[in-house]
Amino acid sequence: MQHGKYRFIVGFLALPLGLYALFVVWPFIQSIYYSFTDWTGLSPEFTMVGFDNYSRMLDDDIFWKSLQHSLLFALLLPLVTIGLALFFAFMINVGGRKRRNGPVITGVRGSGFYKIVYFFPQVLSIAIVALLFAFAYNPDSGAINSLLRGIGLDDVQPLWLGDPDLALWAVMGVLVWSTVGFFVVLFSAGMASIPAEMYEAALLDGANRVTTFFRVTLPLLWDTVQSGWVYMGILALGAESFAVVQIMTTGPGGPDYSTTVMVLYVYQKAFRDGQAAYATTIGVALLVVTLAFAAVVMRLGRRERLEY
Repeated sequence: MQHGKYRFIVGFLALPLGLYALFVVWPFIQSIYYSFTDWTGLSPEFTMVGFDNYSRMLDDDIFWKSLQHSLLFALLLPLVTIGLALFFAFMINVGGRKRRNGPVITGVRGSGFYKIVYFFPQVLSIAIVALLFAFAYNPDSGAINSLLRGIGLDDVQPLWLGDPDLALWAVMGVLVWSTVGFFVVLFSAGMASIPAEMYEAALLDGANRVTTFFRVTLPLLWDTVQSGWVYMGILALGAESFAVVQIMTTGPGGPDYSTTVMVLYVYQKAFRDGQAAYATTIGVALLVVTLAFAAVVMRLGRRERLEY
């Protein structure tokens, strides 16, 4: 069985590792290289400029705004999304009352229906979700302000995406709505694998639902929660935030750069302004932020693995 083992492993992994290096690692290396040039993205000719792009980035007020918004997304979106998903999943699987002649641990009535409802936004493209909420946020004819007028709150008519103080929070609300269902289903699957005897023993010992969640459910789901936190943070720093901001906001990224995030700023500099080299410089900064976020979450969330 040991004969030719390493030759087989190398032969088996050579093709996928080669494809990964070609289509993932090599573009990163190219981006770092181009960040030291003045490449416009339109001409094959460019010259080396050293650290000029990085000096420019550090003096760029819009870059610092976009970095601040991206960090806010990375910190708050996983916190809110994961927190809501854990609450909903716990209620669906464990939060119901004991029924006559039924199991001690049960979910709320209609839990299967709630899973479908929570997961429904995942069926929709993020572009469709952004368009729907862009119409809903319309200050004149949108569903939200129309509802406020319908219940007598005519004086409460926010501009939503037109208000620099509200636009970013409105966008974050859309991202929470569109992603929380995925984590509800993910955590529900994890909770379903926890033996019911553990919950029953905790309840017999006098633990209430809150204590059961923090003492039983969360420790046993911690690896899943940690992975979900990293995944949600990467979504918040990358494609999801770009799509929502690009489609929903004025500018896009407005008003007054109040919703500009790093990934959108990279896109604008590369394809709108023809400054590909400077865009790759911001992309390198985004790469560093993403790796640092993942490393911090994995380091702070490190715990002893619990098995059952």
